[in-house]
Amino acid sequence: MPALLTLSAISKTFANGTVALGPMDLSIQEGEFVSLVGPSGCGKSTALRLIAGLIAPTGGTVQFPQGRPETGFVFQEPTLMPWADALANAMMPLRLKGVAASEAEDRAAAALKRVGLSDFLHAYPRALSGGMKMRVSIARALAAGPKLLLMDEPFAALDEFTRQALNDDLLALWAEDKLTVTFVTHSVFESAYLSTRVVMVTPRPGRIAAVIDQHPPVPRDASFRLTPEFSAYAGHISNALKQAMEGAH
Repeated sequence: MPALLTLSAISKTFANGTVALGPMDLSIQEGEFVSLVGPSGCGKSTALRLIAGLIAPTGGTVQFPQGRPETGFVFQEPTLMPWADALANAMMPLRLKGVAASEAEDRAAAALKRVGLSDFLHAYPRALSGGMKMRVSIARALAAGPKLLLMDEPFAALDEFTRQALNDDLLALWAEDKLTVTFVTHSVFESAYLSTRVVMVTPRPGRIAAVIDQHPPVPRDASFRLTPEFSAYAGHISNALKQAMEGAH
């Protein structure tokens, strides 16, 4: 598959002098599910924001050989407007882009239905659980019809049961919409379950220490977590992460 995006010698130094990232080279192909794994503060989230165009690189380039695709971004916190219901929150990016209210409402409602919230269209954030708030955040990203979905540790604050359920739902959405996903996590097990490729990032400044190609079954469900194949993936990632940490010292 052709490259959807390419990071070439990308680096980022913030105004306070913190060297957060790089140099880093990475190419992501259409249809991949790529996880960036590494310790807290290693620059994973910075890389995601550079890809999204939310911040500019200090050095290097972020390239989209086929043109920048429609992109959805799911943050670590749901970042919902507390005064708006689930439907209005999911509509927000569409309305900001000038989509007519009726079309935006239809698309947002359809996205909320896809994440299991069709009965909560008019619920306000204060009435939703942490997992439900994150589902609204995912629906908000999906409503725009993205080809590239960027996710910054979206499930880190959730309990394990909710996290696994959302992992399963995310894989289904990835397959149905033929998405390309770049996913930031510090969980070895989450990256082993979700990814077709895992990129190990060193402690700050973040550089790529190793890239692990995976070939998990597609589609897959919770039973995959009980297989020797999953255990082998998790073990391989854990060892690579340990080596990345040791090599940085």
